[in-house]
Amino acid sequence: MDAAVLLLIIGLALYFVPGIIAGARGHNNFVAILVLNLFLGWTLLGWVGALVWACMNDVRGTAGERASQGPSRPL
Repeated sequence: MDAAVLLLIIGLALYFVPGIIAGARGHNNFVAILVLNLFLGWTLLGWVGALVWACMNDVRGTAGERASQGPSRPL
């Protein structure tokens, strides 16, 4: 494999780290994070914003997990 191709693959993987993290965590806003990362990731602010959003605790759980947690706020 050519060094340039290897560097391109590594660069793309690093560029899409926020999208990869959001997908791996099952984030509710995975598509929105991926779109933000795609279009604004080249700016440092867009990339960091997507990374922070991907790391926020807004992940999908199974129906059983959500039911066992009870109401989201006290009544």
